[in-house]
Amino acid sequence: MNKPMRRVAVFCGLLILALLARVNWVQFVQADELQNDTHNRRVAIEMFAHPRGDIIVDGEPITGSVETEGSDFRYKRTYTDGAMWAPVTGYASQAFGSNLLENVEDPILTGDDDRLFFNNTIDMLTGEEPSGGNVVTTLNADAQRAAYEGLTNAGNGEAVRGAVAAMDPRTGAVLALASTPSYDPSDFAGNSEEDGEAWAAVQEENDPNNPMLNRALRETYPPGSTFKVVTAAAALENGLVDDVDEHTDTPVPYYLPDTDHQELSNETEGRCENASLRIALIDSCNSVFGNLSATLGNDTMQEMAEEFGYNQGDDLQIPVRVEESVYPDDNRPQNAMAGIGQASNRATPLQMAMVAAAVANNGTLMEPYMVDQLVAPNLNVIEQHEPREMSHPISAETAHELQSAMESVVNDGPPQSAQIDGVRVGGKTGTAQRGENNSEPPYAWFISYAMTDEGSPVAVAVVVEDAGVDRDTISGSGLAAPIAHDVMQAVLDSDN
Repeated sequence: MNKPMRRVAVFCGLLILALLARVNWVQFVQADELQNDTHNRRVAIEMFAHPRGDIIVDGEPITGSVETEGSDFRYKRTYTDGAMWAPVTGYASQAFGSNLLENVEDPILTGDDDRLFFNNTIDMLTGEEPSGGNVVTTLNADAQRAAYEGLTNAGNGEAVRGAVAAMDPRTGAVLALASTPSYDPSDFAGNSEEDGEAWAAVQEENDPNNPMLNRALRETYPPGSTFKVVTAAAALENGLVDDVDEHTDTPVPYYLPDTDHQELSNETEGRCENASLRIALIDSCNSVFGNLSATLGNDTMQEMAEEFGYNQGDDLQIPVRVEESVYPDDNRPQNAMAGIGQASNRATPLQMAMVAAAVANNGTLMEPYMVDQLVAPNLNVIEQHEPREMSHPISAETAHELQSAMESVVNDGPPQSAQIDGVRVGGKTGTAQRGENNSEPPYAWFISYAMTDEGSPVAVAVVVEDAGVDRDTISGSGLAAPIAHDVMQAVLDSDN
């Protein structure tokens, strides 16, 4: 071969090597980047090319898929009772992505999970249309409906801003997650102009009620007097009092520590001076629990709150991420206020359901979860959740003492609407102040559990932000307790 030909051959060989290197770089190094590129429409087209798997409640799908027209996205998501289930499912939209379970379990629902490889291969060989797997939840449909309808009818027969979280204390299984006002994810599941308008309508800048906020999991509130259960637990566990009927050393009036006679007043006068924990929980004596919190100190109170699930950062995932509940580092007067659920004490409704659940479960807090199984399209179970203990915040003895006191709150105190015939019900009301100098309507809270001979199948937390009623009529017993009653009754009826 002459010299010019050799040069051409070498040059062509270098071009081929460069091409091979580039192809391998694109296929192996840049594959994930290109696949996830927002401008790569092929990925989106493939994502919506076949029906999405379903989210299942009580054996029935609450989601579906329907063929579209006039779009290269073949299928879009549908929802049954979408607004009721939105705090559980979230949304899966051709235009706006996904969130909550639709996002966390997306690989299973789309069929892209590696554990579905064998199933997908069989479908390809047999010519079956690919489909996603199913997500089987722990939710109880009757409890969810009771929670949602309770919130939508709580304020003079109209929807309120609020949330409900319910769980099974024995296992941690989440039974209900309701949040109002809500939205129907079917309204913007596609990518049409109408979908865009529906999406815009539910954004916070266009709707101050912020219907897309998941108040059960992603909003924190001052828990008010419901937190007094935690303060009582800390007092019993640390030997500050021996039982719920022992008198406490509590003066009335009680002044916050390190202040110039700043009084922590009580809503109910007459029985709070030196009151026992039982009487203090029934009458919701701020002086007793503020004094106990101050005596125990910030570190001890913070440790007890953390045993119940506070200050976990982003570690609490059910598998959807839950906003962190916070019991802060604080000075003595603020710690006294935090001990009655005020100051910088902030909690999600799920967190306060966890407090009631730990008491009901004899001191053991089970890790909350809302996905029981992941199931392949051929109905093979590819993942089964096993209940796990999260912590053991209090002894069984302390739990029994608190059960006795919380049941006295329901039997002898204001929230008698929570009573259920033939069942022990324990609870605690709360009316949490908000706004500068308590200028805004308070939050109405109620936490509770129902106890049968087989243990407690349900613990509930209800918060009502704004019921549109007169300020003087806002109370946990009046607004929140009836909703909790209906949720507990629904769970008990379904168990029977």
